[in-house]
Amino acid sequence: MPTAREALLDAALAALAGLPWSAVRMVDVASAAGVSRQTLYNEFGSKEGLARALVRREADAYLHGVDQVLARPVPPARNLAAVAEWTVAEAVARPVLRALLTGCWGERLPTPRPARPGARASAVPAQRRADAGVPSPADLLGLARDRAASALGRDDGEVLRSCEVVLRLALSYVVAPGPSAADGQWVEPESWRPMTPTITSVIETIFRVDTRSPRKIIP
Repeated sequence: MPTAREALLDAALAALAGLPWSAVRMVDVASAAGVSRQTLYNEFGSKEGLARALVRREADAYLHGVDQVLARPVPPARNLAAVAEWTVAEAVARPVLRALLTGCWGERLPTPRPARPGARASAVPAQRRADAGVPSPADLLGLARDRAASALGRDDGEVLRSCEVVLRLALSYVVAPGPSAADGQWVEPESWRPMTPTITSVIETIFRVDTRSPRKIIP
């Protein structure tokens, strides 16, 4: 059973599916979560605190997902391709994550800033972490890159660069999806699709890593 905090974050995220963040009311979030409005304020402090926590959770969920994909028992090159394809698919399905990865928030989403310097620290440890601010697109990509390099068993400069290029290729599909087959025009965000098997094959070819030797093979 989810905690009150998780239920409130779920309710806030669900509200965003139909309303811009400016129209989401704290009383409605509390009601949807089945808790009192006071409980909401105890957890998050304010609507801005709720926004910071919501975005922080999306960032954490993305990094956790990267770790899960990288843990699959498949060849390292396939894992890199899987991370790239999974990143595109998740960014399509999760608008807040898409904004985190691209820095393009829009009017419908929360755009939280760190808590004001000198503001009273929250009594909730998870909220103190959220109030410190959310990672920038470069920070989030760097964290995912470091996880990928670590999963490959190496963290030298060449491998880090290779992992970063793979992730940037994935983000290019998030920012500029391919044209539709019908009229050659760019598809709408709701119609974004994961990378094709052809692109996955390209990643596997370019970023093959031999974990049995100290050399990285780049054709």
